[in-house]
Amino acid sequence: MRVYNTLTKQIEDFIPYDDKEVKMYTCGPTVYNYAHIGNLRTYIFEDVLEKTLNYIGYNVKRVMNITDVGHLSSDSDTGEDKMLKGAERENKTVYEIAEYYTNAFFKDTNKLNIKKPEIVEKASDHINQYIEIIEKLLEKNIAYISNGNVYFDISKTKDYYKLSGKNKDELLIGAREDVQEDIYKKNPADFVLWFTVSKFENQAMKWDSPWGVGYPGWHIECSGIAIKYLGEQLDIHCGGIDNIFPHHTNEIAQSECYLGDKWCKYWMHGEHLNDQTGKMSKSKGEFLTLSLLEKKGYNPLVYRLFCLQSHYRRQLVFSYEGMDIAKNTYNKLIGKIKLLKDNPEGEIQHDLASNFKIKFKKTIEDDLNTSSSLTVLYDVLKSELNNKTKLYLIEDFDKVLSLDLIEHKEIEISEEQKKYIMKKISERNEAKKNKNFELADKIRDELKQNGIIIKDTREGTEYNIIKEV
Repeated sequence: MRVYNTLTKQIEDFIPYDDKEVKMYTCGPTVYNYAHIGNLRTYIFEDVLEKTLNYIGYNVKRVMNITDVGHLSSDSDTGEDKMLKGAERENKTVYEIAEYYTNAFFKDTNKLNIKKPEIVEKASDHINQYIEIIEKLLEKNIAYISNGNVYFDISKTKDYYKLSGKNKDELLIGAREDVQEDIYKKNPADFVLWFTVSKFENQAMKWDSPWGVGYPGWHIECSGIAIKYLGEQLDIHCGGIDNIFPHHTNEIAQSECYLGDKWCKYWMHGEHLNDQTGKMSKSKGEFLTLSLLEKKGYNPLVYRLFCLQSHYRRQLVFSYEGMDIAKNTYNKLIGKIKLLKDNPEGEIQHDLASNFKIKFKKTIEDDLNTSSSLTVLYDVLKSELNNKTKLYLIEDFDKVLSLDLIEHKEIEISEEQKKYIMKKISERNEAKKNKNFELADKIRDELKQNGIIIKDTREGTEYNIIKEV
């Protein structure tokens, strides 16, 4: 298997420390709001990576953190606390916010057939681990105390900017620095390992420490959790491309200075999902969540297919037109496979099937080239193989693709329910014909409240069921 390593800026043969087990760490969500679909694209990529490793014969021990403390809105050491911001927005406690959005996150990932990592740990549950690391960094004179906070001194680490591939001046140009904060730092890029409560007087999560009551910085949590559950040698660390600097850069610096040796061999990053105006975020335009896509009539697995059609290291532009194409492709796939299932004749042609399995394996071993993997799937459907062999191969490929190609289940509705839907569509069409658009919109909204999404096309009005009526 070959993967692109952000650390070396090249595609390399994947050789884990242990030839049987892969130790993999993936940055989890900051649970102050719903994950947007750009976030979820990264988790789809990481899921494909884990399932590919399983497919080619590795056991994977995967750890994910849940950030419920310490993550500021600048993704560095300035700005609002994201968790506190969420709590104030909804008039709830930080703990209530964390629990609610953690559950929401895993509901979304489950709908996308993303396997839950073997180990999932909350940042707030590992304070002693962070304190232990910080104390050692202070003993080594790599960290220092200033204005009550504990900072990491980047001048004490070798090649601090090696992951980003940029230099100090490039990364600081245009950066919005907190001048008051900088006067307490030895270097502008030094980062906080431990905040005292003077940073945020109303901080809900705070703990005793050797440096006073406070809470950990964002970056220390991933180092602490990864080292505790995966040991001192990590095979793969994943995240979105926006994590490269400063988050993953800081993780490498503090972890390698603490351990005294190289920490992680391969760093893999998923590219942005953009909307028509640029990088997708929670703060601009329509907040695109998986639930919103469902309300608009899209099966979550259509979004997974939409992502798999592109390489994880390429920027992907989201549009509803693109989703419509993916939806049409998905429905055609399911329709063709249903015909195979209705007539699964013959015996499995293992010799012929092995050729397709080899082709599929080559695509996923080529830095997770899922678009080529889908091409192999389409080639199977177009081939002269008998139906049973085709189904055997599709089921095998779906161990990685996870599109429910074999197990796909449509929501079944009764004849009575179908009559209700068609009656409402007919009434809406009549209202539109009479230019009674207020009534037409009212009927559309009534259907939507009952889990039925309608869409006008040249061929007529189509409907899609997103929940039982």
